[in-house]
Amino acid sequence: MSSAFDPARVMAMPPRETLATHDTRDTILYALGVGVGIGAATRDDTLCFVSEDRLQVLPTMAVVMAWPGFWLQEPQYGATWQKVLHAEQSLEVFAPLPAEGELKSVLSVERIIDKGLDKGALLYSRRDLHDRASGALLATERRGTFLRGDGGRGSAGDVAGVPKPHAVPERAPDVSVSLPTREDQALLYRLSGDRNPLHVDPRIAASAGFARPILHGLCTYGVVARALAQVVCGGDAARFRRMDCRFSKPVYPGETIVTDIWLDGERTASFVARVAERDALVLGNGRFLWQ
Repeated sequence: MSSAFDPARVMAMPPRETLATHDTRDTILYALGVGVGIGAATRDDTLCFVSEDRLQVLPTMAVVMAWPGFWLQEPQYGATWQKVLHAEQSLEVFAPLPAEGELKSVLSVERIIDKGLDKGALLYSRRDLHDRASGALLATERRGTFLRGDGGRGSAGDVAGVPKPHAVPERAPDVSVSLPTREDQALLYRLSGDRNPLHVDPRIAASAGFARPILHGLCTYGVVARALAQVVCGGDAARFRRMDCRFSKPVYPGETIVTDIWLDGERTASFVARVAERDALVLGNGRFLWQ
C-alpha cells in the first residue's frame, strides 16, 4: 500500500540485498548500451568489450550489476517517482569486475536532506557490490537522487556528511573528446536494468517537464567514462579507480556528448561534459582517478 514520503521511515528500513547472476551477454549488452561500437564496430577498442574471445568489462557496469531496479517506484517508499532525477554519482572500483558470475549488492539509504516544500529533497544512498562466492568487495557506488516532488517533509540521517562538489579548473581543458549517442540509446541501455519509464514513455516524460524521453543519467556517465579511459588510461579501462560527478541537465538520445578533461596531476583528472547540439552542461564537478 502506498503512503506519503516519510524520510525517517525510509531511513529506518533495513539494507536491501540483491543477488544476481550475469553472463557475457549481459556484459556485451551493457557496453552497447553506453555506445561502444557506434561508428567503429570492428575496431580493436570496440571488440575488446563486445567479443567473447577477448572480453573486458567496462568498470561502470558496476552501477547496474546486481541492481535492485527502480526501487523508489515501489509504494512502500512513498516517493513521487515520476519526479525522481539522478543528481550525483560516485563509483569506486577495488577489483576487476567479472565478465560473468554471481554477485550480491547491499543498498542502504545514508541521508535525506529536505530542501523545502517547493524545492524537493535529496536522498543519498550507498551500494556495495560483492562477489557472492568469496565475499570480496568489488565496488562501492554512492548516488544522490533528487526527489523533486517530496520536499517539506523533514531531513533524516547525518545531513552534515554531504561531500562538497569538486571544483574544476578555470582554464581551457587539456583535451576534449566527442562521442555520439543513438536515437534509440535509451531503449538499449534500459535492458541493463533501469526500467524507469521516464526514459521511454513520452507521456511520463511530459509529466516530468521534458519535451521527450531523456537518456538515463548513468548511460551518460558510462559514455563519459569511456572518453576518460580513452584519454587518461590509454584505452585500458581496467585502470579505472574512481569517478565522481554531478548531473546538471539531461541528455536526449541522439545527441553528442563532449567531455572536457583537465589533467590535474599524477593519475588525477577533472572533467565536465556537455552536449554539442545545445551547448548545455550535462555533467559537472567531475573528478576521475586511475591507477
